[in-house]
Amino acid sequence: MQRSIAQAKNFARDENGITALEYGLLAGLITVLLIASMQIIGTGLQTVFQDIASAV
Repeated sequence: MQRSIAQAKNFARDENGITALEYGLLAGLITVLLIASMQIIGTGLQTVFQDIASAV
């Protein structure tokens, strides 16, 4: 019984899994922001090229 309690305490103190989870969430957030910004920039560039094509 003492051994399982000690293992539970060690598991509760271990922060490696939490850190990996935080990095995963951060990477996901950055990915979402990059995709959103690329869509906005892509729409703006499409408009610019359409204007150039119309002028030519």
